[in-house]
Order: sequence, then structure tokens, then C-alpha cells
Amino acid sequence: MKNQGQPDVIVIGAGVVGLSTALALQLRGLSVTVLDREGPAAGASAGNAGAFAFTDILPLASPGILKKAPKWLLDPLGPLSVPPAYALKIAPWMFRFWRACSPRHVAHSTAAQTALMDLSKAELEPFLDQTGTLHMLRKEGNLQVYESKAELDASLPGWTVREKHGIEFRHLDAGGMAEIQPGLAPRFTHGTFTPGWYSIADPKLYTLALADRFRSKGGVIERAEVKGLKPVEGGVEILGADGSTRRAAQVVVSAGAFSHRIARTIGENIPLETERGYNTTLPSDAFDVRTQVTFGGHGFVVTRLSTGIRVGGAVELGGLDLPANFRRSEAMLKKAQSFLPGLKSEGGVQWMGFRPSLPDSLPAIGRARATPRVVYAFGHGHLGLTQSAGTARLVTDLLTAQAPAIDIASFSPQRF
Repeated sequence: MKNQGQPDVIVIGAGVVGLSTALALQLRGLSVTVLDREGPAAGASAGNAGAFAFTDILPLASPGILKKAPKWLLDPLGPLSVPPAYALKIAPWMFRFWRACSPRHVAHSTAAQTALMDLSKAELEPFLDQTGTLHMLRKEGNLQVYESKAELDASLPGWTVREKHGIEFRHLDAGGMAEIQPGLAPRFTHGTFTPGWYSIADPKLYTLALADRFRSKGGVIERAEVKGLKPVEGGVEILGADGSTRRAAQVVVSAGAFSHRIARTIGENIPLETERGYNTTLPSDAFDVRTQVTFGGHGFVVTRLSTGIRVGGAVELGGLDLPANFRRSEAMLKKAQSFLPGLKSEGGVQWMGFRPSLPDSLPAIGRARATPRVVYAFGHGHLGLTQSAGTARLVTDLLTAQAPAIDIASFSPQRF
């Protein structure tokens, strides 16, 4: 029997995955409290590119990234970097990442990623409708651009995989690209347009809207830093950094890049690392962006949000504690000026956030080893917003004793 005032579920993390899960649980009739060290939309959910990248089924861990990595790693401001001060610490994770790049592992990860993408896409619009946020959805597609026919040809195996999974796309020449996105530099000679790539008007405003909806339906959001968990009779005790304790019948750990620290307190060693993402958000009149543009050879995107033009991406594997290196934001913005002649670069706001990433590019979704009353939902890397509605469905199924909507074995937190 539940103690008076004790919620059915405590969700740790008020990012887009945590709040989506809290709302989904609430819609199933459970009482839910959300805890977050900073409050709603304070982390990666605030500064991402705003994409529901349902066509992005290929894992980051792949043979293709291994071919590019040596060149990229030599450039400290390039698409993929590891700060020297962090290189030794991340070596075990990099070894797991290298192993995950084998063809067998890539095929497995792609199948699992596709299943989660399909579920997330199916769940998205009903979820937005139920939470009063459907008006924020945009369906403007994505344009991947290439600087040569050879670069396009190198991407074709990935498009073949997408085609097998029924993903719509079309390859374009320079004229075709100009019809979709005028103003590209002549250096971009080929492109691929995927119309099934959705986006949100602004990821921070969307996440804050979810928080408001959750509160309006009786949900509680508290600012609290969680230091650990302790299984107890009939539930889980949450230990706060300030010495406080809370209890719930069940707990969801969805604290983004900090989740593995919480999991460690109940004996779970999950190899979560931090991809530090950088961007600059320019005023809305900086450029006439009509679709999200991906400069894949340079590791960044340009996106039109309701609040401005966002230039960002790239991967810096640098953990949680090193200071931000905003030269990375400046380098991307300088490239964007070259790639989009006429882009106004003044008045931008820089940002850095932590993307929680596991070596095989799949999230951890499933029960803790120590107790079935704790469920993990983290490690989505670049795809937290994309997979938020699908993850919320799976976690809610688990916590309400329903069969999960898809097979979740590939997302097992214990797979490592």
C-alpha cells in the first residue's frame, strides 16, 4: 500500500524524454513526480537542432565513421574530436565503440533503431495532440548536401539500407537542391532530400510546454539533485544531494548524461559517455532556411526554429567536467557563412550541451538489475527528441505491466 503523499512513480530528469514519459504515465492514470537538478529543459533538450529524425536509422557506430574518424580527430575543431585531457579516460568507451562498428553489430543496431524509430513516429502525433502541442510540429524535410558526385556515391549504401526500410528520399543535382533550398554555395553539387524528416518549432519551448501540461494535470516538478537510489520494501528510496529522501513505488532514471552516475549507486555499470554538442542561434532573419540542411561531411546542420536560425552539431567526446570550448561553435558558424553566402552571422547566442551516448548508438531502455522497480530510459545520443514519444510508450508499458509495444531486448541496460 502506498504511503499518503507518495507518488506512484518518480521520474528523474525533466528533459524531453523524462517529461514525455511522465506525461504518458499520467495519461495511464498514475500519479507522477519529476525531479531535476536544474528544472525543465535545462540540458540537451533546450539546445538541440529540433529534429524528429525518423529516417536517421543508421548508428553513429559504423564502418563509415571509422574511415572518417582519423582525419576528423586530427582537427581539434572538426566534426569529431576528443580533447587530449580526456583521451585516456574515454579509451574503454572508444574500444566498445570500435567493436560496435563491425558489420554484424551495425546490422543489429540498425534493425533495433528502425523499430524504435517506427514506434516513435507512430506515437508522436497522438502524443502531441494529447498534450496540446501538435501546432508546434513542422514537416519541412531534410536536405543532405554533398560537395561531389564521389561524396554522394559514398553515401549510397546507407540510402540503400533506408530504402529497404521504406524510407522515402530522392537524390538531387544542384538545380533540384536550389528549388528546395535556395542560396547554397556552388561547391555543393549533389544532395538527398528526405521529406519524412519532421521538426519542432523550438525544442526548449516544446519541452517547457510539456512541463506546463504535466503540471496542469496535477503533476509535480521539483528541483532536486539526486545522488543515489536504494531499493526498499514496496518501492525505491531516492537520496538527494542535500540529504533529503523521497520514496515512490517505481522510479524512472532519465537524467540524460548524468544517468549512469545514478545507476552506479545500485550496482549498475553502464558505459554512458557525453557527446558535447555546440551551436549558435542567430536571429530569425539571418537566412531564408526552408528545410533543415545537413552538411554531413562537416558534421553540422542549419535549422530554422521559431526563435531563430540554429547552426550546430559535431561531436566532442569530452565528458561532463571539462570547460566548454566555444571555438567549436565559432568554427561551425564560419563554415556556415561560407556554405550559405548571405548568412548574417551577427547577434548569435552560443550554447553547449551534453548528449548522453552509449557505444552502440542505442539507448538503454529497461529494468535495473538490482530491482524491477527502477526503469532506465537514457542514452539516446543525438536522438532524444526523435525517440521521446516511443521511449515514453515503452517505459509506460513496463511500469503498467503491459507487453512492450516492440521487442526491447536490444536496448537492455545490461547488454554491455
